[in-house]
Amino acid sequence: MHKGFRSTPARAALAALAALLLPMTGTAGLRSAQESAFRELYRELVEINTTRSVGSCTAAAQAMRAHLIHAGLPEADAQILAPPQRPKDGALIAVLHGRDRAAKAILLLAHIDVVEARREDWERDPFVLVEENGRFYGRGVSDDKAMAAIFTDSLVRYLQTGFKPRRDIKLALTCGEETPDVFNSVKWLLETQPEVLSAAFALNEGASGELDAKDQPAALDIEAGEKVYQDFTLEAVDVGGHSARPTKNNPIVRLSAGLARLGAYQFPIAVNATTRGYFEQQARLAAPPLAADIRAVLADPPDAAAAARLWAVNPGWNGALRTTCTATEINGGHAPNALPQHARANVNCRILPGVRIEDVQRTLVSVLADEQITVAPSGDPGLQAPLPPLNGAILDPVRRVAATLWPGVPVVPTMSVGATDGRFLNAAGVPTYGLSGVFVDAEGSHAHGMNERIRVKSLLDARQFLYEVVKLYADQG
Repeated sequence: MHKGFRSTPARAALAALAALLLPMTGTAGLRSAQESAFRELYRELVEINTTRSVGSCTAAAQAMRAHLIHAGLPEADAQILAPPQRPKDGALIAVLHGRDRAAKAILLLAHIDVVEARREDWERDPFVLVEENGRFYGRGVSDDKAMAAIFTDSLVRYLQTGFKPRRDIKLALTCGEETPDVFNSVKWLLETQPEVLSAAFALNEGASGELDAKDQPAALDIEAGEKVYQDFTLEAVDVGGHSARPTKNNPIVRLSAGLARLGAYQFPIAVNATTRGYFEQQARLAAPPLAADIRAVLADPPDAAAAARLWAVNPGWNGALRTTCTATEINGGHAPNALPQHARANVNCRILPGVRIEDVQRTLVSVLADEQITVAPSGDPGLQAPLPPLNGAILDPVRRVAATLWPGVPVVPTMSVGATDGRFLNAAGVPTYGLSGVFVDAEGSHAHGMNERIRVKSLLDARQFLYEVVKLYADQG
């Protein structure tokens, strides 16, 4: 048993103690006891190693299932699903049934697998939850066990308080988001039993809140849409020969020259409804010179010089404005004293929604400007999906709850320039929104890096925010 892992009897004893204290402590005591239980659940989840190399998503899924069963969820409504050949890649699929069986469910999606973390690289043990200077540290404390713990805790609280939603609330704690080339629960479930993820819409990771320079909430983001992930393999070949007899057709040289042209190329700016809303709000929040550049980029035609300045301020802004393609890997040659017979590079593209992959491939061929460099898509084809609509049904509950927790803080639409499991659901017809309520500073959470962290206050505020928002969504007519 991993250090810090709490056994089921210990959890049950803690919950029983909390139940005994509640009548004596009133509302304040209830909140305190529930927060203590949440902290314990969160610790338990973080301290279960769920890396691809040595961890087990199934162990984490089973631990979260035990909390739901203890809170009163029927065992039949909480199942662990995984392919027979992948027993450690289990996903927890749980359902809190609603009053109206005809109403489509809301899906709460979070992945419980985490990126690898080596103890020697970290200041602290990555698989022991540490609270220090107002922050939690540990692998997965932000990505994505924060939301997984919050969603599980919310269902526990709904069960404990007898909340009966109008529509079903589905919880999916899945495996493989970080290593989809090996296995991905969402993709597998959509292919084999799509009904378990069927929903009117889903809430997922992908957006956070923004803190200003004084650590005060400045904007609450909600993600509506993701760019399309697509790799391309570029290759140049030749017959090779002795390095003492160089020719003009050196594959390494040709490919390098082509990549230099690609590095200098910028795809055109293309603003959609989500990114326009995001940048309009950023212009309201920014200092006057920066706001002027943002408005210049939103103009017709957009100002290229202003876009270049924004790129220097925030590379993510450049990614939100246009399709991007960048070289990420390169290899070639076979001996130090021989002319290379081949050179190969991987170019990773993040494509704006609505832009065809074939069109991006044709652009790459044109920019490389060398008939002897082949360009071919590699890996799984990118998934195209329309932007999920940000209508009143989605935004009104967010604004209503946000106004009570963070008065005056605007709700800002955003588009992910990365990739989450939402790409599978959006493509399958389940509109998926990134919404966490976790506020972060400019330095971020260090997700995927060393010493991953999250502010304790941000986590606890997000817990209350998502609990209330999901209740409103689940009772919508």
